[in-house]
Amino acid sequence: MDAFIVAITSVWTDSGFSAFQPGNAIMILVGLVLLYMAFAKEFEPLLLGPIAFGCVLANIPRNGFEEGVMALISAGISHEIFPPLIFLGVGAMTDFGPLIANPKTLLLGAAAQFGVFIALAGAMVIGFTPQEAAAIGIIGGADGPTSIYLTTKLAPHLLGAIAVAAYSYMSLVPLIQPPVMKLFTTQKEREIVMEQLREVTRFEKVVFPIVTTIFISLLLPSVTSLVGMLMLGNLFRESGVTARLADTSENALINTVTIFLATGTGLTMGAEQFLNFDTILIIGLGLVAFIGGTAAGVLFGKFMNMFDGGKTNPLIGSAGVSAVPMAARVSQIVGAKANPANFLLMHAMGPNVAGVIGTAVAAGTMLAMLAPK
Repeated sequence: MDAFIVAITSVWTDSGFSAFQPGNAIMILVGLVLLYMAFAKEFEPLLLGPIAFGCVLANIPRNGFEEGVMALISAGISHEIFPPLIFLGVGAMTDFGPLIANPKTLLLGAAAQFGVFIALAGAMVIGFTPQEAAAIGIIGGADGPTSIYLTTKLAPHLLGAIAVAAYSYMSLVPLIQPPVMKLFTTQKEREIVMEQLREVTRFEKVVFPIVTTIFISLLLPSVTSLVGMLMLGNLFRESGVTARLADTSENALINTVTIFLATGTGLTMGAEQFLNFDTILIIGLGLVAFIGGTAAGVLFGKFMNMFDGGKTNPLIGSAGVSAVPMAARVSQIVGAKANPANFLLMHAMGPNVAGVIGTAVAAGTMLAMLAPK
């Protein structure tokens, strides 16, 4: 009997139940809510689902994740392996044709990064360090991999909160953006029908990723891995002779890496790191950054409209945040509601893909200024 009691006591002592804290329960509940949002409400299920389940796993006491496959997944994030691989797949899925056909939309992608610096300034005012503020500000770019990449370099202790905020706002683009877009535009502006884009040659599509990689990498070497992999994936797509590599990049590879990246992000959401007032501030500042970026893009679209004879529909400026292609689809939906004959999707893809580049440039700029030398 004594041996039985000792065995039961040993099992209990070694179990997660004996070390289970209220904070773990709260975070598991958070994970379950995120799972509900991902699978029942379909808010970015491919990303939010693994993040949520990783959150649940991270809050099981004595889970032994210090070694084994979970440790390798965490290392893939901390050693910046997964974000560039995600960019490889994104590049293979992205058509830069609308941007090449209408290069001035690059300015809309740049303008939408204004929200990043609004949040950065706000975070510094309320007491975050410059490095933490930069990591928080990049949420406004609505680019999860770039947010993770920058945060692991500048403020790794904030990774869980920033990643969840970034991916949550990406999934909420259809809810957050339309009110902002309507607030800063008139009915007449939303009804503007833009001219059809010119046809882009294959030569232009092949040269673009090469020239972009060389220029941005020389300007901001710290983001060479992100921009380089993005453009390599696009080169696979546009070369015409690497269809198998393009197919692998945009399907099997990006899906596999997404599982690891999202699960690893969830593993950073332990109760000790996540349950604090800073998390609430980060989520709030992320929303400010996202709204600010949307507003800045729309306002710059209005500015362009003033100088090009009314040819630019300001709604496409909201797509300058780099939530590809959701932000472009929102521009299309809002424009079509104002004028059923309006087709803005391809026009909005220009600033949308420019936003991907713009967010990487913003991250590189902040790394150049703030990263430890």
